[in-house]
Amino acid sequence: MKKITFLGLGVMGYPMAAHLAREGHEVTVYNRTASKADAWVSEHGGKTAATPAQAAMGAEMVMACVGNDDDLRSVCLGPDGAFATMAEGSIFVDHTTVSAAVTRELYDAARSRAIAFVDAPVSGGQAGAENGQLSIMCGGDQIDFDRAAPVMGVYSKLCRRIGQSGAGQMTKMCNQIAIAGLVQGLAEALHFASKAGLDGASVVEVISQGAAGSWQMSNRYETMLDDHFEHGFAVDWMRKDLGICLATADDNGASLPVTALVDQFYKDVQKMGGGRWDTSSLFKRLQAL
Repeated sequence: MKKITFLGLGVMGYPMAAHLAREGHEVTVYNRTASKADAWVSEHGGKTAATPAQAAMGAEMVMACVGNDDDLRSVCLGPDGAFATMAEGSIFVDHTTVSAAVTRELYDAARSRAIAFVDAPVSGGQAGAENGQLSIMCGGDQIDFDRAAPVMGVYSKLCRRIGQSGAGQMTKMCNQIAIAGLVQGLAEALHFASKAGLDGASVVEVISQGAAGSWQMSNRYETMLDDHFEHGFAVDWMRKDLGICLATADDNGASLPVTALVDQFYKDVQKMGGGRWDTSSLFKRLQAL
């Protein structure tokens, strides 16, 4: 069993850290809102720390799942950042969805301190984190991935190294690009069914068994038809992720017309007050037109 630090106890990090504790690892947690860290320790044991640096002291591995590029830098760098106290040969695993640029920046900063750095964004949502069924896409050195993978296996159904530093984040961008189009397509299909006077559930029962079937269709059509969106992956976070995708596409020359359009549709949802609604709320936008 290992001494592990987990930084960030949001809807993903909280259950991921819990899986590590249940596996028998010695877990220290840090969260910007300390009361959440206290609640986690009350439920799962382990220890809390006042700063990422204090939390990372003596850890063999430090895992992070925070909000964005700036949040990740803040828990890594500076006198209160984890890198300040991590031992040579230890591993930092970042589960946050961030830009590949900040990933490579922190990879270099970690390596200068003889710390390994693996970018490991996840897919599967809150349910995947709670059930230990996440898909994890990784970038970094093979030797470091091989050391980290067994620990990540505690909360994943698939954990794969795609390539060098930043490759995990680039793969997560592919994931979000694909999801954006799928959710909009599903929303339009259900909206069309409604306008045509069809029973949406019956339509999905049939078309989900053919080429139109998808995870989004199977797991979101009922809540969409029930006008229930207070769950799942928030629109605010999806817009953050799509912003990273679009900015990266500007740099590498990729054309993302559908992604750019859906990003604007999510902007409309935010204007409706749905920033914290699930991404499937694209359907609610169509119904409101």
